[in-house]
Amino acid sequence: MGNDATLSEKILAAKAGRDRVMPGDYLLLKVDVALANDITAPMAIKEFKKAGGTRVFDPQQIVLVPDHFVPNKDIKSAEQAKMMREFAEEQGITKYFEVGRMGIEHVILPEKGLVKSGDLVVGADSHTCTYGALGAFAAGMGSSDLAGVYLTGKAWFRVPESIKIDILGKFKPYVSGKDLILKLISLLGVNGANYMALEFSGPGIAGISMDGRLTMANMAVEAGAKAGIFPVDEQTAAYEAERHIRVEKTGPDPNATYCKTLSIDLDELNPQVAYPFLPSNGRDIQEAEKDNIRIRQAVIGSCTNGRMEDLREAACILKGNKVHPRVRCIVIPGSQHIFRQALKEGLIETFIDAECAVSTPTCGPCLGGHMGVLARGERAVSTTNRNFVGRMGHMESEVYLSSPAIAAASAICGTICHPDSIRTQGEK
Repeated sequence: MGNDATLSEKILAAKAGRDRVMPGDYLLLKVDVALANDITAPMAIKEFKKAGGTRVFDPQQIVLVPDHFVPNKDIKSAEQAKMMREFAEEQGITKYFEVGRMGIEHVILPEKGLVKSGDLVVGADSHTCTYGALGAFAAGMGSSDLAGVYLTGKAWFRVPESIKIDILGKFKPYVSGKDLILKLISLLGVNGANYMALEFSGPGIAGISMDGRLTMANMAVEAGAKAGIFPVDEQTAAYEAERHIRVEKTGPDPNATYCKTLSIDLDELNPQVAYPFLPSNGRDIQEAEKDNIRIRQAVIGSCTNGRMEDLREAACILKGNKVHPRVRCIVIPGSQHIFRQALKEGLIETFIDAECAVSTPTCGPCLGGHMGVLARGERAVSTTNRNFVGRMGHMESEVYLSSPAIAAASAICGTICHPDSIRTQGEK
């Protein structure tokens, strides 16, 4: 019983070649994947060269994805992408994904099978924790730390304590992984899991799709967590098998020690809306509807909610409806593959018929970069992951976080609303 370990501890122990590691242990470990984007890679490249680096530790383990300010929005962003492109050519890094072949980094790495269960993944982006959905230990780091990985192939880790999230029941209609993670962040607070691992468990996870799990793991960092991780189960194995990857089912030991346990019953969970200016300001949609929040923009996409399940959910609600005349609705597929699939299924036509703008894959509006920057006083409902002051544009703009279902319904209503409210309006 004393040797039972959490899933995070098991992965880190395996990477360290030990039978057991304990929270607080410091480990210097070889990484399996090192990721950077067009904002963070240039800084890592500069530090790598400043330290005397000439050749990266292994070009096959480095992934470079220009996705934040691409297609390039201005000269500065073009220069950043150029530095990244030239570094990939110089170092023989083949996992560099150019515009037209790329997608949002945390969408395409799982999609292309570049990360897998049991991997140790680092990335110069805080949402690298996304890959915990596959049962990998994945964590963000700074660009200077990534430069050290480029030099050595290793990084220091402190074994985190773990919080067990026991999930019960089944989702109600229009409730998804985004609502669950927003609810969890509202319970924990933005600092409630600082440098801890959120480990999702319980009978309820069987009903959470892989797209839903990726959404949840993606936002673990919004509670301060180092990682958000799911066990490797039948669903994970099926997802990996589609990418010709064989994995063994694994999870935490039965008597693993957690610093805290939280239970959430999906039967009682309502759609959530996180009010400005923190992802932890989650409230039930019923409360948001009473507040009559008028919006100017709806964004459906990002590394959090730009996958096929998200686009299908939004299209189902938008089909046969029009975006409110006061609102601009921007839909961003997370990858070229998703864009193509959405075309095949007729979703893109649905979006255009509803008078949405459909973009090439990009992080764009999520960080106030381009493709949807807000002006002073404007409000947006967005399926992205952060709603800090000025996150999507002007310091006096506001962002409300939601699921694709709520964002699509709100785009039609002109105010933040539940999808059932659209039917009610139509019946009147």
